[in-house]
Amino acid sequence: MDREFTVIIEQDEEGYFIADVPELKGCHTQAKSLDTLIERIKEAIQLCLEVYDEKQTLTHLVGVQKVRV
Repeated sequence: MDREFTVIIEQDEEGYFIADVPELKGCHTQAKSLDTLIERIKEAIQLCLEVYDEKQTLTHLVGVQKVRV
């Protein structure tokens, strides 16, 4: 059964793409291209799920909000 996760993608000042999975604490990776990033985050998700403690609760991303200060 396939599971679906939200992936937040950002780009740093050096041009690297950074992916973070909010539902899986500590699950993130980076790559120089988006294609490589997607491959790597899929691998990272699989690894995180293998070691994720069943007692840990998966979070659920509610949304992204811009805040002006």
